[in-house]
Amino acid sequence: MLIDRIQDLVREHYVFPDIAAAIADGLDGFAVDETDGPAAAEALTAALQEVNGDRHLRVRYFPAPIAPEPDPREVIAELVRENGPGVTEVRRLPGNEGLLAIGPVIPTGEYAGPAISAALTLLQGVSPLIIDLRGCLGGVPETVSMIVSHLTGDEPVHVQDLVRRDGGVTQFWTATFVSPKVDPDIPVYVLTSARTFSGGEELAYDLQALGRAIVVGERTGGGAHPREDFELTPHLQLHVPTARSVNAVTGANWEGVGVVPDIACAAVDALDVALNHAGTDATTSGA
Repeated sequence: MLIDRIQDLVREHYVFPDIAAAIADGLDGFAVDETDGPAAAEALTAALQEVNGDRHLRVRYFPAPIAPEPDPREVIAELVRENGPGVTEVRRLPGNEGLLAIGPVIPTGEYAGPAISAALTLLQGVSPLIIDLRGCLGGVPETVSMIVSHLTGDEPVHVQDLVRRDGGVTQFWTATFVSPKVDPDIPVYVLTSARTFSGGEELAYDLQALGRAIVVGERTGGGAHPREDFELTPHLQLHVPTARSVNAVTGANWEGVGVVPDIACAAVDALDVALNHAGTDATTSGA
């Protein structure tokens, strides 16, 4: 049965075993109509998130049948074909400020690496650099660390760890070979919205924790747990968080609380607020 399979997968794979048991037990007696895929996905997601609100724990409905064991490389390639390589806008503003919009998803480095390098090459000499993550909904941790690498010095920097349920750890460090490097004296602002999520949140959180950027905008969505996907039916897929992010500076993450902006404002006003703050700082520094 569908509910039994979901309970088994959650108990076996969810990142926190004790919470996994509570989530699975909460589905006892739960019933949905599998023939109404969208409604079933919505109802199951609400039930799964009832215990601790983990927004990465969900059931997703696909109108077309889910391909069995899809090639991850083809999945990423299709994502890039649909959404681009992770850069949506590059612009030099009238005062020589630079705007780099990243999203809607940050793909693997083979796609995002050249796009980020090209964007930062076009923005060489700008001040400040403004990274717009208001529409960034997720991304690959390796690529997030690569982007951070452009904004840090020549020595490797420990960015974060992914700690799996079994205690295994994957570390993420900045790379020294990326180019161009943004001058450390150039101020960096990161714009966020309530929609900024997952990998987009990680980039904002990492730069904030390293003291490399000022975050401006809204508190983000609060999803810090990477997931694995499990096919339930030809049209329903279960997403289960299987690890937790641990920032190397704070020892914590943004799960459930979001990235808290240094300067809070409505997302729609974030660019103007960042530019005004940068102008004020420049005036004060030059006084």
